[in-house]
Amino acid sequence: MRRDYQCIPSTLWCVCITSCSFAFFAGLVQLNAAAPRGPANSVQTLGIQFSPANALKSRNPDTPSVGSVSHTRLTTSITIASALPLAGSADTPDSKPGSATQNSETASHPYWEKLKKGGRIVCLGDSVTGVYYHTGGKRAYTDMFGMALQKSAPQATFNMINAGISGNTTINGLDRLDRDVLQHKPDLVTVMFGLNDMTRVPPDQYRANLTTIVQRCEAAGAKVMLCTPNNVIDTGSRPIVKLEQYCAIVREVGKTLGIPVADCYAGMEVLRKQDADRWRLLLSDEIHPNLEGHKRMAEIMSQALTGKIVNLDDAPTTPPSLAGVEAAIKANRKVKVLAMPPYDAEIKEFLIKRFPTAQLDIVKWEVSDRTLPQLDQDAKERVRALHPDLVVIAVPRTAKSTSREELIRSYSWVMNWSLSFGLKEWECIVVHPAVADPDHPDAEYDTLVRQLVKAQDLHLIDRKEGDKRTTAEILSAGFVP
Repeated sequence: MRRDYQCIPSTLWCVCITSCSFAFFAGLVQLNAAAPRGPANSVQTLGIQFSPANALKSRNPDTPSVGSVSHTRLTTSITIASALPLAGSADTPDSKPGSATQNSETASHPYWEKLKKGGRIVCLGDSVTGVYYHTGGKRAYTDMFGMALQKSAPQATFNMINAGISGNTTINGLDRLDRDVLQHKPDLVTVMFGLNDMTRVPPDQYRANLTTIVQRCEAAGAKVMLCTPNNVIDTGSRPIVKLEQYCAIVREVGKTLGIPVADCYAGMEVLRKQDADRWRLLLSDEIHPNLEGHKRMAEIMSQALTGKIVNLDDAPTTPPSLAGVEAAIKANRKVKVLAMPPYDAEIKEFLIKRFPTAQLDIVKWEVSDRTLPQLDQDAKERVRALHPDLVVIAVPRTAKSTSREELIRSYSWVMNWSLSFGLKEWECIVVHPAVADPDHPDAEYDTLVRQLVKAQDLHLIDRKEGDKRTTAEILSAGFVP
């Protein structure tokens, strides 16, 4: 699978915890075949290749972005009619404990016969679709969806294009449909909107907009799969009862138009009801899934097409990079590093050995006597304003929180704020407290940190039990792919 980023100026993208598989939601989609259409184009293969045309600029996450985008897409023409009831209703499929999948696989849609040969897919949506800090700034469910499809068709090559922009609604999706989607001549378009629509687009207009998006894509020769948005933590701005109403509209439109609906909401609800803690660890904040959540959504989307249950827990990770540091050195400017102690000193020594001619500006991120919520606020106020070349997060066990939920939320936001808003502009690594303090383990806390960092798709430098190396040795080895 190849993923290509094409950034149009003034554009920003909206972009495991669980040891058990949260595979595809078998039976989530009721297939109602329509005539397949469109050729399947093939593109490149497994492994994640990043080739952003332009780096995205940081912006306040509360500010909607405008402009156009294209990420990678896939090849498929699909016509499925599906309307899955909400999870928990009488018609919801039984599922395995701890997962969002049924006990058996389902039949593939007839168009999979063409799709499994490879092709091009555009994923259209908002910040959940795009590549943003929620998933580490490198990849999102578009990439995971391509990996999932490739598991079902190992010989195929899929070109996955991400057309997600933060703050977008179906209104914006319609406005940029030609330039960000149809110009790529996709075989399949996936459409996932709703989390912003529910705050400012009336239900009837949402329904009409989805219908028009589908009709315009089909008129251009593409097949379409609608997706319900992920479930969320209940808040005043996005109450669950209202979100369910918008999800019902997605299913209704899919059934009326005879196209597939990948019911991500229902699939995620299954896990929430089976294990609320495990489900919570799939979220980077109240509404945005982290990369582990994106894997689960991609499994659901893939099964809606292939009928096969796949597990993305083995999706390859991306190694840490010092490309930003090297770029600063080549540009003859100081390398800006923000590091929590003791790594403000350790990283300086490491970088001097690695890059003897580097001019270093090491900024100490003080953590003593700070609680986790305070470190969250520190990250918000200083990291993006500094625009560093490297951030080293090393939250000590002494940074307290008042509850497990506060720990999860604050630690996640320390990572979120330590990343650029959109596509990753600087490297951010996390050092586990066991590296500097191996003698005072806290099993629950230490495990949770590992889960959170993995879910965020960040690189964790860790000390295994019995590892007697110095912190400097472990830090240095952590930058070796």
